[in-house]
Amino acid sequence: MKARELKDMSQTELSQKEKDLTEELFNLKFQHATGQLENTQRLPLVRRDLARVKTILREKVLAESQGR
Repeated sequence: MKARELKDMSQTELSQKEKDLTEELFNLKFQHATGQLENTQRLPLVRRDLARVKTILREKVLAESQGR
């Protein structure tokens, strides 16, 4: 997911996206631990997307608190 797409989302949408990615990451880790994960490259991609979402969500919260 591109950062530009995330910046266009509202805080509510970003919070939901964060929840979805966290759940997906948990499921991927569980599959990896049990040996059922076929595409191991998905793990770092989901981690990266989750970090992007958290960063942009934090930027929006800070911008709102500063009155921008």
